[in-house]
Amino acid sequence: MIDTTLALLDHMAAARADLGPRRYGVVQACDGGLLEVGGLSLPIGAQCRIAHGRGSLSAEAIGFRNGRTLMMLLGDPVLLRPGARVRPEGRPGMLPVGPAFLGRAVDGEGHPIDGGGAIAAGGEWPAGGVRAGALDRARVRLPFDVGVRALNALTTFGIGQRIGIMAGSGVGKSVLLDMIAHGAEAEVVVVALIGERAREVSDFVERHMQGPRRARSVIVAVPADHAPNLRLRGAMLATAMAEQFRATGRRVLLIMDSLTRVAHAAREIGLLLGEPGAARGYPPSALATITKLVERAGNSAASGGSITGIYTVLADGDNQDDPVVDTARAILDGHIVLSRDLAQRGQYPAIDIAASLSRVMNDIVDPAHAALARRFRALVATYEANRDLVLMGAYRQGTDPQLDLAIAMHARLTAFLAQDRGETVPLPTSAAQLAELLRDDG
Repeated sequence: MIDTTLALLDHMAAARADLGPRRYGVVQACDGGLLEVGGLSLPIGAQCRIAHGRGSLSAEAIGFRNGRTLMMLLGDPVLLRPGARVRPEGRPGMLPVGPAFLGRAVDGEGHPIDGGGAIAAGGEWPAGGVRAGALDRARVRLPFDVGVRALNALTTFGIGQRIGIMAGSGVGKSVLLDMIAHGAEAEVVVVALIGERAREVSDFVERHMQGPRRARSVIVAVPADHAPNLRLRGAMLATAMAEQFRATGRRVLLIMDSLTRVAHAAREIGLLLGEPGAARGYPPSALATITKLVERAGNSAASGGSITGIYTVLADGDNQDDPVVDTARAILDGHIVLSRDLAQRGQYPAIDIAASLSRVMNDIVDPAHAALARRFRALVATYEANRDLVLMGAYRQGTDPQLDLAIAMHARLTAFLAQDRGETVPLPTSAAQLAELLRDDG
């Protein structure tokens, strides 16, 4: 408690007092969550405080039209009245960052939600990130251990890679993320839970903010019942924190659940501003938002730090051609597809290894490992392509040697892909088990 108080006093002593005149505007119109404020000219991204009886409301500037500033509330508009005074606060376009957030769970504005004391951020970072040239990004050269056998052995991740976990609802995306967060090797872990159920947020904080892992973890949580601009702000806050840690030379794991909810939030804002829903209801700005967010992860040649980004992508209706899924697949460095059919057979994690891909794997593992992974994938794909024939008894053994081998090894291949939720399998062990499994093709 004393340390927290001293940190706050140091932060207050370093702050510069604003002695200029206080400006304010007034609320002139409210349409749902969209406000029109007159008499106050502000840049997009500026935050404001609206007088609300004995309390106040927060709002964010998202545009301007006909001499008025368009704002979106960060809370509930109940009891908001015309003529309410609106005052700007903070620095537009800047988000709080710093080591003080390690071990804490915060909301989209950086306020603690874990019952702890106030956080003296100690630094700021642009909400849109610091743009770097394409040649300023270092290549992905080293493998990244996630503690999941199937991913380590067959779709090996690299430090600084951006990966998507794609599946429909209820197939196990959050469980797989939970396993990765538990077993991954990283100096700092930043987790963004955007648009998820509040119960999941509480469970995740309880599981992962305990013991030695707490000191290297930050959780930014904005549940589904919050305003869309607050959900979007939470995603940018988590990415800004990861960028700031990368700038200090640290290896950061950024986990975002989910990228689709971020796109939904950006869609709500875009439609409020009058953008056309060009791609199945998604305005162009919504898809551009997720592209900009993903591109901020990666390796830094200047600092030597890295952000390995893992993003869940919800395939609405199990449609792998959904605009968000298609956009994410095009911009990411790899994707893991979870299959509902495999989940219904009781295989967890339900990774469709034939449809999954790591675009950097061949650059970071030795040729023997890569060859074994291709062999494994070929056996799994051969069995799945002929599964109905095998189950009906229509296949005659000896017709296809590859299929004969796949049938003989099917139980062991499936067991290799499965893993208990609390189990961690390091990368060297995963590679060794793969080699043992495929030695002499069984």
